[in-house]
Amino acid sequence: MTANTLKLGLIQHASPGPPHAQPGDNLARCGALIREAAGQGATLIVTQELFTAHYFPQVEDDGLFDLAESLDPERPGPSYAALRDLAGELRVTISGSLFERRAPGVYHNTTVTFGPTGEEVGRYRKMHIPDDPRFYEKYYFTPGDLGWQTFGLPEADGRDPAARVGTLVCWDQWFPEAARLTAMKGASLLLYPTAIGYYNHPERGEPADVREQQRDAWLTMMRSHAIANGVFVAAANRVGTENDLTFWGSSFVCGPDGRLIAQASRDRDEVLLAECDLSLIEPQRRGWPFLRDRRTDSYAPLLKRLDD
Repeated sequence: MTANTLKLGLIQHASPGPPHAQPGDNLARCGALIREAAGQGATLIVTQELFTAHYFPQVEDDGLFDLAESLDPERPGPSYAALRDLAGELRVTISGSLFERRAPGVYHNTTVTFGPTGEEVGRYRKMHIPDDPRFYEKYYFTPGDLGWQTFGLPEADGRDPAARVGTLVCWDQWFPEAARLTAMKGASLLLYPTAIGYYNHPERGEPADVREQQRDAWLTMMRSHAIANGVFVAAANRVGTENDLTFWGSSFVCGPDGRLIAQASRDRDEVLLAECDLSLIEPQRRGWPFLRDRRTDSYAPLLKRLDD
């Protein structure tokens, strides 16, 4: 492993329990896997989306807002405090996806990243919010207002950051604009905490071939972000069945050429480790200079819904 190599750990696990259950067992489950990742040398560790709870947006229920917690460093909720303390104890960087209670009636799907001294080094609020059957996120989450975020990945020994990381969240992964704008801010690695799967209802569920097509489309889209921007891309997904959704796991990391470096199983709790050689970005962008050849003078129609 060279000085330009980042060892990444993705945490994939089931998040069982009744929908209204407060963080507890799932926080402990994830914490144990984070310790395992750090023990195997990971210096950046990423959770799946909303990892502390059952995937609650399958229904609209105002009681589920009680799952949200403060992400104020002065009066943090239990998940924020646990991840902060764990990052400082293990001397690693941890990126955690949390349900933020910002103010009464204002909630966000937020990723917070803690450096190896426990300090908060990055925060991103999910920008694209879905509203589909079993993914009723617009009911719960206010769209993000922090813009596209990148941050320098701090070194445990205090050296200057070796990489810039951009955090996006799940539904953001289908939008090339999100990946491009984050890469333009200097990200060499895009992180996508994710909760994605298929409808498994015994009578109205999706057939097997559709399930495979959807999973393949997800992988193809994410790999295309890596290729188009010359960056590493990593997605941490959950596993298991919750109500009418079965999550397909398959957490993965791909390089700036789109090739898979590592991929997890479809159905098991596990730590996925991957070594990302950041020195590969420069030759990839020299060979395929997509950023150089962008016609920024002709992209004004992108600011419209449709150019009609």
